[in-house]
Amino acid sequence: MKALVQDRYGTSDVLRVDDVARPEPGEGEVLVRVAAASLNAADWHIMRGEPRVARLMDRRVFGRTGPRERIRGRDVSGTIEAVGPGVTSWLVGDEVLGEDGATLAEYVVVPQTCLATKPPGLSFEEAAALPLAATTADLCLTSGGVRSGHRVLVVGASGGVGTFAVQLAVALGAHVTAVCSTRNVDLVTSLGAAEVVDYTREDVTRAGGTHDVVVDLVGNRTLRDLRRVVAPGGTLVLSGGGNPGEGGVLGPVGLMARAALVGRLLGLRVRVPRAAPDAARLAELAGMVARGEIRAVVERTYPLLDAAAAMRHLEVDHARGKIVVTT
Repeated sequence: MKALVQDRYGTSDVLRVDDVARPEPGEGEVLVRVAAASLNAADWHIMRGEPRVARLMDRRVFGRTGPRERIRGRDVSGTIEAVGPGVTSWLVGDEVLGEDGATLAEYVVVPQTCLATKPPGLSFEEAAALPLAATTADLCLTSGGVRSGHRVLVVGASGGVGTFAVQLAVALGAHVTAVCSTRNVDLVTSLGAAEVVDYTREDVTRAGGTHDVVVDLVGNRTLRDLRRVVAPGGTLVLSGGGNPGEGGVLGPVGLMARAALVGRLLGLRVRVPRAAPDAARLAELAGMVARGEIRAVVERTYPLLDAAAAMRHLEVDHARGKIVVTT
């Protein structure tokens, strides 16, 4: 089968589409014929090995000179091609979406517990945009305790996680202020943001005004600056991965560590949620998209043979919403 692979750390230049062996499902696993897969910040973090401290923190993912898994990708939608021993949840022919690894390929093996049923009204492209981004956005809002009437600030509102965070916070009844660049102001407004701060013209941390919950999905601001925009008794949620090439040794890991250590001393409630596949919640979010309650923002789709260019788009152009790769 064809797959997007790499053998060493680097920019998207190290990626190539190559022939690899088609995997076979083991105990509790299914083989999915991939229809679409989307890109996430996690993909370029692993591709680049950034920040460098991550190579020491998670040796299951990061090797010495390159990722342990050669094939990139985490999100997937497609059709079950075969089931392994012990699989009771799925049948060949079921249309699914989910999250695992090595999804930028024609086929992928996924644990049966990491998949949800694709609603009939959802395209494969929309379904592929959901798993990591939508569940992470939902987890951030849950960690922050967002509820109706809250003033919520979303930093990085036009990205994959951000576009879902804005919509889900609005759906909860929150007053959302979105931080993005000039070209994305109309987009986040269309998603329900009540106010928008264009970071190319104004520094939100110095503009005045505080928020019950601040969700930072970028990770390039200091803890002191972020504290300014959190209301007394409010919550700061950190889930930002920084920007490609700017990670250095610690990157946003340093911010998260400092926040966890000194946040309480500063009178700041800090949450650093750890995203993990959640098939049950993914099914609920997919249903919301199918019913038109929220939408997946897909800026562009690429064929698998151009998957390296898709990753370059994510790295360099700061995608609006999601980039999807189709097979």
